[in-house]
Amino acid sequence: MRYISRLTLMPLLAMSVVLFTTGCPQSQNEATANTNAAGAQNADPAAANLASGSNNPGDPQYASATPSSYQQSPPPPDQGNASYQSSDQSSGQSSSDPGYGEQPVTYASQPPPPLPNYDQPPDPGDGYLWTPGYWGWASAGYYWVPGAWVEAPYEGALWTPGYWGFWHNRYGFYRGYWGRHIGYYGGINYGFGYGGLGYEGGYWGGGHFNYNRSVNNINTSVVHHMYDHPVGGDNRGSARVSFNGGSGGIQVRARPAELNAIHEQHAAPMAAQVQNERSASTNRAQFANVNHGHPASVAVNRPLAADRNVRVPAAAPVRNQGAQQLQQRQGNPQQRQVNPQQQQRQTTQQEQQRQVNPQQQQRQAPQPQRQQAPPQQQRKAAPQPQRQQAPQKEEHPKK
Repeated sequence: MRYISRLTLMPLLAMSVVLFTTGCPQSQNEATANTNAAGAQNADPAAANLASGSNNPGDPQYASATPSSYQQSPPPPDQGNASYQSSDQSSGQSSSDPGYGEQPVTYASQPPPPLPNYDQPPDPGDGYLWTPGYWGWASAGYYWVPGAWVEAPYEGALWTPGYWGFWHNRYGFYRGYWGRHIGYYGGINYGFGYGGLGYEGGYWGGGHFNYNRSVNNINTSVVHHMYDHPVGGDNRGSARVSFNGGSGGIQVRARPAELNAIHEQHAAPMAAQVQNERSASTNRAQFANVNHGHPASVAVNRPLAADRNVRVPAAAPVRNQGAQQLQQRQGNPQQRQVNPQQQQRQTTQQEQQRQVNPQQQQRQAPQPQRQQAPPQQQRKAAPQPQRQQAPQKEEHPKK
């Protein structure tokens, strides 16, 4: 009996081993699918604000946190200190051009003060983008240009902030611009979505701008398109270094996606933005040597209007899957955007339409012969007039 029971258990053990080995790959595939779905769900849709520069998913352009190469030297002396002077910066000299071919619009002999800590005014409505404040330069020293909500000049427009970069023993300011993608702005953490790489404050989709409430001050009574996505780093606008390179500056270089955006079509700051900078340059309370790094006006409470003659660059295809999935969940799918599976189905249908069935070819082949049938009938009908004239020739001899 024991021998018989052992023989009965052997097939059961073998069957359990087979089921276990066949079930493992399926469970692994399910785990992989769940991981990919979770990663796509947590993807930042604002990653589409960067131009395509690398196919490597580990590239910093696809990350929402502060870049790993983000380094910051000890901060410079207090701008308000009377003993603050332009020190010898040869030890911090950068060997690369911080503008990557772009020319500064102004130069200064000393570094700008740290960015002040301030709160963002509420968003005035849909279609406005935040432009962070920055330090401008005049003969009297640095003055603070307040941050402002600016009406986008066209659908899909994004603002790349200006920045200060150290090169050849002086500091140059590279002006910001409007474009389809966010370019390089020195790795400066301006806050409110501008953490040093790209822009995480929102993205364009469905014919409107979608705002990230985790970094923007959103008034839900006037803003209708928003989402929540946490970002890394401090985005509340706290005091931080405001220049790239040199002693005490941010030591971070441009990524491929940022370099590609530099060569795209840009638009200069609009008239309202230029006027905002000029007003700050004439207000003594905005100068650092007067306010000691704490300007009287850190942000503009009223929104700035857009110019109506800004040239609109060609639209770029959306490549971010996180934005697509988020729009589908919100019920606002983007126009002109096709799912890759739908593209494959459409391509297959087009190929099937172009291919002709051999039976149809055989049916179509005799058609030229049918078209030639009428001339043959005309040839057979030609002798009929001769038959009618034959009796007339026979009647003449009888007369």
